[in-house]
Amino acid sequence: MSEATYRRVPTARLSRFLSLGQMAGGVAGGVLAEGARRLSRGERPQLSELILTPANAKRVTEQLSRMRGAAMKLGQMISMDAGDILPPELTVILSKLRESAHRMPPSQLDSVLRAEWGKDWRRRFERFDATPMAAASIGQVHRATLPGGRALAVKVQYPGVAASIDADVDNVASLLGMTGLLPETLDIAPLLEEAKRQLHEEADYRREAKQMKRYAALLDGEAGFAIPRPVDDLCGDAILAMDYMAGQSIETLREAPQAMRDAVMARLFGLVLRELFQFGYMQTDPNFANYRWRPDSGEIVLLDFGAARAVEEKTVAAYRRLMEAGLAEDRDALRASLVEVGFVAPQTVERHGATFDAMIDVMTAHLGRPGLFDFSDRAFVEPLRRHGRTIAADRAAWHIPPIDTLFVQRKISGTALLAIRMEAKLPLRDMVAKAIAHAG
Repeated sequence: MSEATYRRVPTARLSRFLSLGQMAGGVAGGVLAEGARRLSRGERPQLSELILTPANAKRVTEQLSRMRGAAMKLGQMISMDAGDILPPELTVILSKLRESAHRMPPSQLDSVLRAEWGKDWRRRFERFDATPMAAASIGQVHRATLPGGRALAVKVQYPGVAASIDADVDNVASLLGMTGLLPETLDIAPLLEEAKRQLHEEADYRREAKQMKRYAALLDGEAGFAIPRPVDDLCGDAILAMDYMAGQSIETLREAPQAMRDAVMARLFGLVLRELFQFGYMQTDPNFANYRWRPDSGEIVLLDFGAARAVEEKTVAAYRRLMEAGLAEDRDALRASLVEVGFVAPQTVERHGATFDAMIDVMTAHLGRPGLFDFSDRAFVEPLRRHGRTIAADRAAWHIPPIDTLFVQRKISGTALLAIRMEAKLPLRDMVAKAIAHAG
């Protein structure tokens, strides 16, 4: 690992604000340069076209990777949730935020471990690898071995991350406001408050240890999945110690035979449906790094339970009606269900009813095909984009779904994104019908 991968995490609010300011300055410079180029060609570009360029996306990605914390996490959410909406080149750049972040230097790591375990913390272990095996938005993970031989993965939170969450979210929101990408009539305050709450929960490693145990209890005795156990006396506010579970990146299965890819994705989609309709409890972060594949046992290792949360009963009921309408290919019921679950506002349907119905028809024609659903078939994306641009151009029709819907859909969409990556083929209609039939 080269020294370039180690970067000290900015902990002070001012230094983090200045980092965001540096990012904003770079984006502004990119806007001016791109605008000048287009004007010289006789074009009259929109501001949004100048902001959402691959060069600016690269600037944002690099700066958020250096900062880590809530700012990077928000970027990850955008890259996961945007799905097919963003241009492909932007999606590729932003997807780098789902990969490893910069590591904190050893001296900063030692200061965190001393604060949690005391100056003699190394005596607790037979071995502790100072080089992290993974790094993400909120913390990095180290291999360790206890004196008795138990192998551990120890997640260490970046210093200052928890204390900077509110300021990071507010600063990112301010930058969004400066871009003019969001209409002034769109109230994002509830979304920002929920983002802060969720990020504070994810930074609470004691809470995550409890969620890990709760999820393991739900899958107790079930073959096909593996969940690590936390080591309670080593866990703290900024440290989560758990069993080390060897495995490969789930994406290595892209080279596996079709039947294996299909079987693994059927298991993961089945789990999502159970979370929604059976458990009423969902791990809502579908980052690919949260799944590991164990080829020897055929198990999927499930990781990262900081985003695990209960799903409101009304949200479960609304999704059930939505899926029932989809199975029946009932356009009127689908339209009503999409409004009920909160994907679209009533005024949007009133203003763009014909366009919205056309989008429903595209989806039902694609999803309603008999037999296996082929996730590699993306023929429906361009028609959806074409219709969606009409609605998106009407800024007064923009709408933020309810928070609970956003988190549930994030998990569903993220799992679908993995299935697309795997080019899986699943009996999706049958799976949904069975899940609904067995719902409480």
